[in-house]
Amino acid sequence: MYDYWVAIIIGIVEGLTEFLPVSSTGHMILTQALLGISEDDNMMKTFNIVIQLGAILAVVIVYWSRILNLFGIRVGVQKHKQKRMNLLHILAGIVPVMLLALIFDNLIETYLFSKYTVIIGLVLGGILLIVAENKKHTKPLIEDIDDLSYKQAFQVGLWQIVSLWPGFSRSGSTIAGGMLGGVSRKASADFTFIMAIPIMFAATGYSLLKSWKLFDASWIGFFTVGFVVSFIVALLAVVTFIKLVGRMKLTYFAYYRFALAAFFLIYLIVTK
Repeated sequence: MYDYWVAIIIGIVEGLTEFLPVSSTGHMILTQALLGISEDDNMMKTFNIVIQLGAILAVVIVYWSRILNLFGIRVGVQKHKQKRMNLLHILAGIVPVMLLALIFDNLIETYLFSKYTVIIGLVLGGILLIVAENKKHTKPLIEDIDDLSYKQAFQVGLWQIVSLWPGFSRSGSTIAGGMLGGVSRKASADFTFIMAIPIMFAATGYSLLKSWKLFDASWIGFFTVGFVVSFIVALLAVVTFIKLVGRMKLTYFAYYRFALAAFFLIYLIVTK
């Protein structure tokens, strides 16, 4: 078993990057390579799945009132609105990508989870962020997710399909896709984070079912540390990002992605 500081480092990386438009997959692969962890370490693969649950829990806490409103329990400012986002918006956004992920799961794991495909995804995803940030809109942007139509929710959700390519980033793809469709950065981010809850629960649950038989009880402490660290860091990252997203351009994240891809490529060449 690895030392607990490994769980802390990986938990921090997961918490920081899961919901930012920078690709958590790319960061996790690079971090584990730098820590000398083999890509074939099955226990670490299970660990990576478990700590995602910590990140999901953070989003549930941040958006708890919105989630209750989806089920008809009116709390917070949303209970006074005549027009509200509902479960049909979420279903319209998540069904296409979940079906494709289920159908092509084995192909994606076999052909797209390599270091070099992640580098390509980082670069292409960065380009998408720049394009979205610089698109000129003739109509006013939709500033609130309660103003999203079902069609717009479906269109934003479709952008998650490109995030099946590791390195693109699910949040980056959907925030950029929303902006390209006339939705503000803030509303796109809110919808992205809420959509992430059922998608990540489903994906994590499916992955755990496949890998849980590999679990060793001696790793409970290691898993617990990673889960808690991921939850705390993700909570801070999401809250901070929500406060800044209205005025922070996506191009900054794009440049960071380019720099990470370059560093990753140089690392692979030097260590080859």
